[in-house]
Amino acid sequence: MARASGKPAKFRRARCRIVWKRVNPAFVLSPVAPDRLCVTRGSIANGEIHEPTTRAFARGSYGDAAQLTFTFAGDCARTRALASGELRRQLGLKLRAADSCNVVYVMWRLDPQPELEVSVKYNPGKHTHAECGASGYTTLGVATVPAPDPGSTHVLRAEIRGDDLHAWIDGGLAWHGPLPVEARALTGPAGLRTDNVRLTALGLAVDQ
Repeated sequence: MARASGKPAKFRRARCRIVWKRVNPAFVLSPVAPDRLCVTRGSIANGEIHEPTTRAFARGSYGDAAQLTFTFAGDCARTRALASGELRRQLGLKLRAADSCNVVYVMWRLDPQPELEVSVKYNPGKHTHAECGASGYTTLGVATVPAPDPGSTHVLRAEIRGDDLHAWIDGGLAWHGPLPVEARALTGPAGLRTDNVRLTALGLAVDQ
């Protein structure tokens, strides 16, 4: 969902194969206790997500790094379309999540094919979903990655270092690249997002 115009050439959507390089994370992350996880939509109970739409953030986190550990439990019993009208299965991390309209996303998407998508949603002056909807997205890059099998356990991690973002799946560097200048203006906590997938054994760790 990239913006139609005004995007610098170096930030046009780029597709690549997953890069299994050994690049070590730089941040020390701390597990998020249940009482520090603020669920703004859906529910997380006993480390499990079963609802089609879940959004949450970690209170007190700086927002530049996060790690999501989970067991993939398959599709939700019922589904819900995105604001764009698209029906998509995905899970991922939110960084510098100022609000619903201004955030950096690192999403492991299953539809229409398995891929890791990094994007920035930027809507200056807008703060609620009712104000911005599905507007303001810039897709920075897409990497082809494996699909999670039901019952498999995985770790998705992302870090912002200066103006660059690094993302790992199960310890392998899956994507890295520069962020647009708009990302410098974003400040907010780290969190998670899921759409139409079930997760168990959920654990979120963040910088704090």
